[in-house]
Amino acid sequence: MGAKIRKAILPVAGFGTRVLPATKAVPKEMLAVFDRPAIQYVVDEARAAGIEHIVFVTGRNKGAIEDYFDVAFELEESLRLKNKTAQLEDLKPTRLDAGAASFVRQQAPKGLGHAVWCARDIIGDEPFALLLPDMIMVPDAGATGCLQAMIHAHGAHGGNVIGVSAVAPEFAHQYGIVAVGVEKTPGFEIVGMVEKPPAGSAPSNLYINGRYILQPAIFDILATQERGAGGEIQLTDGMQKLMKSQRFHGVEFQGRVYDCGDKIGYLRASAALALANGAFGAEARAALAEELDIAAARSGT
Repeated sequence: MGAKIRKAILPVAGFGTRVLPATKAVPKEMLAVFDRPAIQYVVDEARAAGIEHIVFVTGRNKGAIEDYFDVAFELEESLRLKNKTAQLEDLKPTRLDAGAASFVRQQAPKGLGHAVWCARDIIGDEPFALLLPDMIMVPDAGATGCLQAMIHAHGAHGGNVIGVSAVAPEFAHQYGIVAVGVEKTPGFEIVGMVEKPPAGSAPSNLYINGRYILQPAIFDILATQERGAGGEIQLTDGMQKLMKSQRFHGVEFQGRVYDCGDKIGYLRASAALALANGAFGAEARAALAEELDIAAARSGT
């Protein structure tokens, strides 16, 4: 029913102020989460879901992202000469095929809605995915990736699809929350959304987790969108307008979501992905246990 989702937008122009000073000179998306930059996990999720072309919306001092997904000839040649085949294999996911990525500049920090709008000419008149690069998704055992599940729902229902995750009700006021309508397998109807509702007033405990599939009509809305919270062009405001004329469905992600734009979220992601690593998981577990014991001894607990 829904058209094929070929393209994805990754907005990577932000300053990463929540994790300063680490991001003073290094893009937040390039901070290593265990053994690879955070953005690699997000790109891997997009490619696993069948995305063919990724549009990176960048800002100043973000050139390292473009270099990372390019061919590193001198490094690769050095590894070949030394027969370091394992390291060469590790580099394969870091390359995007020629023509499979575009980089556009968001000249000023005008918000997520503006960043999405900056990619309009490359996306064109087709539905697209949007993945926030701060959010790393780790599916439960046997579950599919978040974007992959959303693309399945889009194929069934068309329209727009939002990824959501459950949060304890007492924390719902900290998130963008959706109002749930009729269940429609896969997923359910979304009949409303509210950004950080007052405590006790949230319409559900499902928060928008940083994954979207949107119709191109959103670009016309964002082109004239007034500035909202924080003086920025808010994507949520644009989606609320789009909801008046188009259907929205939600898909609840079955897995863990790590917000790497937050210091504790980044710590959690690093630990979780180290523990889940097939080659280093056991060593990581032992190392973390040892550090906890040392910290407890120092604090006298």
